[in-house]
Amino acid sequence: MTPGVEFQGMITGSEMAVVDANAEALGVPRKQLMESSGNAIARVVRETAESGDRVTVVAGRGNNGGDAFVAARFLDDFDVRVRLLGRAETITTDIARENWEALTAGEYDTAEIRDSTGVDLDDPDVVVDAMLGTGISGGLREPEATAAAAIKESSATVVSVDVPSGLDAESGDLAANSVEPDHVVTFHEAKPGLEDLDATVTVADIGIPDAARAFVGPGDLLRVDREPDSHKGDHGEILVIGGGPYTGAPALTAQAALRAGADLVKVTCPTSVAHEVQGYSENLILYPVQGRRFLPGHVGPVMEYAAEHDVLVIGPGLGDSEDTLEAVEAIIEAFDGTAVVDADALQVVPGLDTEATLICTPHQGELVDMGGRTSDDWRERRDLVAEFAGTLDHTLLVKGRYDVVSTGDRTRINRTGNAGMTVGGTGDVLAGVTAALAATQEPFHAAGLGAFVAGRAGDVVADRYGNGLVATDLPDAVPEAMDASPD
Repeated sequence: MTPGVEFQGMITGSEMAVVDANAEALGVPRKQLMESSGNAIARVVRETAESGDRVTVVAGRGNNGGDAFVAARFLDDFDVRVRLLGRAETITTDIARENWEALTAGEYDTAEIRDSTGVDLDDPDVVVDAMLGTGISGGLREPEATAAAAIKESSATVVSVDVPSGLDAESGDLAANSVEPDHVVTFHEAKPGLEDLDATVTVADIGIPDAARAFVGPGDLLRVDREPDSHKGDHGEILVIGGGPYTGAPALTAQAALRAGADLVKVTCPTSVAHEVQGYSENLILYPVQGRRFLPGHVGPVMEYAAEHDVLVIGPGLGDSEDTLEAVEAIIEAFDGTAVVDADALQVVPGLDTEATLICTPHQGELVDMGGRTSDDWRERRDLVAEFAGTLDHTLLVKGRYDVVSTGDRTRINRTGNAGMTVGGTGDVLAGVTAALAATQEPFHAAGLGAFVAGRAGDVVADRYGNGLVATDLPDAVPEAMDASPD
């Protein structure tokens, strides 16, 4: 067990990247965070070293190394050497490169180690290990492997930056040839695996605002990735169950799911509206059921269709007739996958006994009809939604000026969107986007991202049409809204 720290929270390396990007979007630039990180490292080195001690910084070419470049500027009372593993022109980020250039311009003792034969720690009293950060997994390669071995063989006190080089910040696994630190300075929150080290861990507050985690932001889009060698179906097959009284709603949902990255989207709807639904887009595949609306007799064939899909969307355009809601209840109770439940279908959820994982997307009136409570104050509403989500044991995405996403245990807020989105059909777009994301993301993240992307698409469209936007404008704006660049 790690001495010297009581862990209050834990965050993986990939989640930390999300938080960093969201902080930047809030106006806290990464260079500012790097300055705070470097200062925190230097404080621990000053507490560890004696005046005049020889300190060797062994740095990689990423932001982990950049943190240590900053630290070197705060250690002028010591005999500091900075050794870069690799060529300076290959430093991977602008902010790390700027801090390296600040050292060279200030005529600090800097040098490049271009291969493993050049590793020489120069008999230090303290080594700052800043070779590899939270984005790395697996055993150390060269020249890091030779540098780590040299650090182990030295008698120096070892201070690792964020995680010791060789620690996988997703799983907490430690490579066999990893650095063995005496101290770790980690940032914002502890990382997996640090609690198992025989080292003193300092969790440094570097000024990331709570809002970077409380509010969904562009950093959350870093969760969405597509491998170059992906195949059809790898990013989701969605079945939209809707239509009957209305035709536009299921078509909007399906088109939004396609624009949000789903590979295949199919719509099962009554035959009375199948021709109209198909007419909205040649990209839609239809599985019609006989009649004018969904009935209990349709449950069998719908469940056969559902078994072939990753995520269901049930509700858009279904209507609220008693026999349709009976069919809806039977479908959800028989399903054991992930389903986005919207519109009239929401009213059956509180009484369901189902193995399905549900993402429910009510507006505030529908939330109240389901048995939840609301408030004009978004903070109070956040707490009320969290309480009700815990009671339901499903994920809630409650639409409003500030959308509230909660599982009961975890809650986040989305602030994208605008008053023009009160027009009918925008909720159908949200359901489709959320379903596409739920095919590759856990429900909580899919709901948060769905709210963010649909709202952002609405903001893109509002820039063109103001309050004259209509729901059919939104699907084509979804790809732009999924750009992870800060606003």
